[in-house]
Amino acid sequence: MLTYRNLASNTEALHLAWKFQPGDVLLHALPIFHAHGLFVATNTQLWNGGSMLFLNAFDADKVIDLLPQATVFMGVPTYYVRLLASSRFDKHTCRNMRLFVSGSAPLLEETFHSFQRRTGFCIVERYGMTETLMIASSPIGAEKAGSVGPTLPGIEARVCDDAGNLLPQGQVGIIEVRGPNVLKGYWRDEEKTKAELRPDGFFVTGDMGRIDEEGYVWIMGRGTDLIVSGGLNVYPKEIELAIDMMDGVGESAIIGLPHPDFGEGVTAVVVRRPGAGLDVSERQIIDHLKLELADFKVPKRVFFVDALPRNTMGKVQKSQLRDRFADSYRKVGSS
Repeated sequence: MLTYRNLASNTEALHLAWKFQPGDVLLHALPIFHAHGLFVATNTQLWNGGSMLFLNAFDADKVIDLLPQATVFMGVPTYYVRLLASSRFDKHTCRNMRLFVSGSAPLLEETFHSFQRRTGFCIVERYGMTETLMIASSPIGAEKAGSVGPTLPGIEARVCDDAGNLLPQGQVGIIEVRGPNVLKGYWRDEEKTKAELRPDGFFVTGDMGRIDEEGYVWIMGRGTDLIVSGGLNVYPKEIELAIDMMDGVGESAIIGLPHPDFGEGVTAVVVRRPGAGLDVSERQIIDHLKLELADFKVPKRVFFVDALPRNTMGKVQKSQLRDRFADSYRKVGSS
């Protein structure tokens, strides 16, 4: 249940954080059945009193055609990957732009840096969810690749363990947030409301992450994606980042699969980078990770796919990958 105050406070905070100006023109290609397109993009520009170039769906060629008429663009990481795949997308295309925002799914550091090299712009990454709207955003001009930035004005964030106990700064745990953006509760579901809203007003996001010494939030993945292998916690994001930095790798997803010895076996699903000229192998990835990570974090198997399954907002659907490869260790035995 989102109130008018939730919506208004969040819109005002984003308007301030993203320095909206009179005359800003938003190029809008996001679906409006989702908080990103309906509340973040539309409401902020309405609050600004500006105009929108509204597309029914994202089309890279149409976006490139319209970008010279716009100053602000908001998208999911997939949009930026597709723009970078076009030779038409360059600094000249972005000559009138002021702001590029990404959200709804993690932005790969490679995409962040490639975009900066191609256009001269840093993509501003933000973090939120339907229950809280936007929680954090990278400050314009002070972005950190891989971080979603500090919390927006008026919003508090903390990192706790499963029991709600506060963890030391920098330690990974469950992110909890409090502020005027947080939902009133779940419609006709008092049990879920009590489970996810603490007595002190903090909302349990279910996301794993940490907060650094400058207050920047780093998302490590959903709590449901946490892998417990041999009794040890494994956070997928750390491994995915290490794999994604390898030559010949386009992107990766880390999942836990039933394993006869370890309970869950850390498993990598990898998309090779097209045209890289390198046919990276399972053995190469495992050997590389053994030099970068503790042994219990190194995947026991690596599978290759043409593309990772995603929803309409670009989020990788790890449940589909877990279903697809569920019997892997039963077939090959423990490793």
